[in-house]
Amino acid sequence: MIRSAANRLLTRRQLLAEGAFGVGGIALAWLLSREEARAVPPAVVNLQVHRDLKARPPQFAPRANAVISLFQHGGPSHVDLLDPKPELSKRDGTEYPGEITYSFINRASKRLFGSPWKFAPRGECGTQVSELLPHLSQVVDDICVIRSMHTGANGHEVSIRYFHGGIPGVLGRPTLGAWVVYALGAETDELPAYVVLSDPGGHPVDGASNWSCGFLPAMFQGTVVRAKEPRIFNLDPPAHLRGEVQGRNLALLRDLYDHYLEQHPGEAELEARIASFELAAAMQVRAREALDIQQETEATHRLYGLDNPETREYGTRCLIARRLVERGVRFVQIFHSGQPWDNHHDIRNSLPAICRRTDQPVAALVKDLKQRGLLDTTLVHWGGEIGRLPVVENHGDPAKCGRDHNGQGFSVWLAGGGIRGGITYGETDEFGHRAVVDVVTPNDFQATVLHLLGIDHQRLVFPVNGQPQAITAGRPARILSPILT
Repeated sequence: MIRSAANRLLTRRQLLAEGAFGVGGIALAWLLSREEARAVPPAVVNLQVHRDLKARPPQFAPRANAVISLFQHGGPSHVDLLDPKPELSKRDGTEYPGEITYSFINRASKRLFGSPWKFAPRGECGTQVSELLPHLSQVVDDICVIRSMHTGANGHEVSIRYFHGGIPGVLGRPTLGAWVVYALGAETDELPAYVVLSDPGGHPVDGASNWSCGFLPAMFQGTVVRAKEPRIFNLDPPAHLRGEVQGRNLALLRDLYDHYLEQHPGEAELEARIASFELAAAMQVRAREALDIQQETEATHRLYGLDNPETREYGTRCLIARRLVERGVRFVQIFHSGQPWDNHHDIRNSLPAICRRTDQPVAALVKDLKQRGLLDTTLVHWGGEIGRLPVVENHGDPAKCGRDHNGQGFSVWLAGGGIRGGITYGETDEFGHRAVVDVVTPNDFQATVLHLLGIDHQRLVFPVNGQPQAITAGRPARILSPILT
């Protein structure tokens, strides 16, 4: 117990929360997790375990040092965006000849639904892209479209957890971002290593499990930045406690801890506790600067579509993502509220609407990273957890039809950070239903991302109940070497 100036006893946790005038609260969960993580099961006592955010070297030479994941919850319709199917269009309205697993059997049909939108070769590479993505078409020479993603499940949550946590449908596992920060630590002492840029409409489907640290210590979970100002709550202390007053109190905490360290040398946890307060104090200045897009030029604002109400919000978050990786943040995720790509109904209007909202900002991010020399070392990911079926999902009015879920074959794309641009990889069948050539699972995706960051997914482990656990949990995973530079 510690006696305060007001002569009341404070517990250590109260001191952590109050002594730094609210700033310490940012680090409290991290500090507590360190204490809980002290005990290592005897069976894995020799396993190297990281319990701090100090920068760590990769296991081998990396091609990327940061990741920006543009996760598109709901399942973008690959046959309408990135995977043209002439046979599907040719046989529009006829019956699909194979077997289909539906999510909504009461609205199901086997009537083939050719894309209402035209595809054309884009860029020097000639990759075919839908007319719904005119801005992405301008950067197609910088991206690799993977057309053979496969989760084997049609549900949202089961596939989301597969993509983020490595096992279909299993809650409570660390996400890819948490594993990256666990492996490499933080590149900067002034900003969180793993940042989540949330949507003003709220959290995506499956909520905080999208950025969970799972069984890893709490310091490795994503730090959520709000979509509206103030983007980080409690960044400032109360007005009467700012400046010199706060500085003196932080100095007092440092003196108290230094005195304790003299009596108990070698306590790494205590040193980490001191560092956490210094990080929180540094964030008061650095985080505000990193999130301030008004420092950007008018031309940059236009590039991201900030002059257009339809693209302004998503464009702002894409621009902030660039500013964050530019300042040393390792992993940034941008999510949508709910699942706007889940086009069960009225796809002729709902799909163009979400494309108009996101296409320009996404392409701008690739352009901006490239012109600043950051694309070579920043891996950009775009894609959802599933795709859509090639048949009609009918709600009565044929003009208002949609497409049901499809986890058997769909598309994502990658750019930068060691990825070969201007190529496609893998294929679905002639209707776009199933991945049939160079099938890619979320575990393959995870192993490849980690490889580009200089990490072997099989050697990245953490002890759980006496057994080492990896993101792929022993499931088959391969590095997608053909798409690498």
